[in-house]
Amino acid sequence: MTTRETVGEEFKEIARAAVTAARVAGAQGVAARVGKVRDVGVQWRDGQIEQVTESTTRGLALSLYVDGCFASVSTSDLRPEAIGPFIADAVAMTRTLSQDPFRVLPDPALYLNRPDLDLEFADPEYNNLSATRRRDLARTIEDAARSVTAADKILSVTTSVSDSRSEMFRVTSNGFEGERIDTSFWLSGSVTVKDSDGRRPEEGDFSGGRFVRDLGDPKRVGESSAQRALARLGSSKAASNAMTMVLDNRAAGRLVSALLSPLAASSIQQRRSFLEGRAGQEVGSPLLHIEDDPLIPKGFGSRHFDGEGISARKLPIFDRGVLRNYYIDTYYGRKLSMPPTTGGTSNLSWALGSRSQAALIADAKEGVFVTGFLGGNSNGTTGDYSFGVQGFMIRQGASAEPVAEMNISGNQLELWKRLAGVGNDPYPYSPLRTPTLVFENVSFAGI
Repeated sequence: MTTRETVGEEFKEIARAAVTAARVAGAQGVAARVGKVRDVGVQWRDGQIEQVTESTTRGLALSLYVDGCFASVSTSDLRPEAIGPFIADAVAMTRTLSQDPFRVLPDPALYLNRPDLDLEFADPEYNNLSATRRRDLARTIEDAARSVTAADKILSVTTSVSDSRSEMFRVTSNGFEGERIDTSFWLSGSVTVKDSDGRRPEEGDFSGGRFVRDLGDPKRVGESSAQRALARLGSSKAASNAMTMVLDNRAAGRLVSALLSPLAASSIQQRRSFLEGRAGQEVGSPLLHIEDDPLIPKGFGSRHFDGEGISARKLPIFDRGVLRNYYIDTYYGRKLSMPPTTGGTSNLSWALGSRSQAALIADAKEGVFVTGFLGGNSNGTTGDYSFGVQGFMIRQGASAEPVAEMNISGNQLELWKRLAGVGNDPYPYSPLRTPTLVFENVSFAGI
């Protein structure tokens, strides 16, 4: 059971007064957002505190619609005597810009039916995490990293404990008001080891959540960070070949992001998307089944409304391989003559398989278990991609020797049709929530 926090009246008064002032100055439409963010972090390195940081920022951001012109402005000076002149000057400046008939506030109908369920954004115990506790957690991560087998090969351990709290209130001149308070807590470790050839592989791990009780086990983070780094010792290139790729759930977000980016309305309108005009068409295997779900409690992408105030709802993206929707905001929706859906991703909800990562590796029998990407890119216009990868060879259904400095290349439309397996293990520390993915016949370049 949680107690939902609310934004203070001071912020609400500032935002509402800003809208009123902008209207008095001549703006036909206004959106005002007042926010505050507090970030705290402790970085620990090789037995001692390396850095302690704490910052709090506040600000007012305005979207102004004046005589067919548009401007977005912001200030960190929230004194009443400063805000008035700032707004008057901003409205006057907006009038000097070129007109853009596509810039309008969302249709107020899109504000309706906003979900009211408690998505558990904010931990009411946020202020109970002390400086001593942060330091002890950071030290515990390092102690755990240095306790693993072969720890003598460790050159350096860096750990961090961080947390943040943000609050925001948004109001528009055409009827929207909304607020949210977020908290998050993170543990991380990074370990550098020395290879026999002089190379210094570095790897790490992390955990976290919305609530302090979801931080995770610092000993596990430390041990995992060290084990992941030590497993990189002796990495080499493998022979070039077309092979099965089992993609670790933690790493899969890089590939999925390259698929989602061309779904933005801006990319569609500017003809920079290989998915333009493919709505209703099959673009992946039947195992590619993803819904955008903003209503997952404690989800890192959860929300009651998006950045424009459009009420949150579930949105099918890929339905058994068929593209169903794009991410369409008001501005580009008007340019495309398409109704808005939402401006960007929230959480991804996958149709999960029934098998674990270990079972998928065993089923692959031979191939490459990719655990990370090392540079590279994907061309959003053509779908062509080329990524550096690292991981482990799969031999006789088991993870074997480490490989690095290899490259995968091809085209996204071809790759996703080769999706042959989806794990039961959505990655918990990302809004993409990617499971382990298996692709057949992927082109690897090595030696």
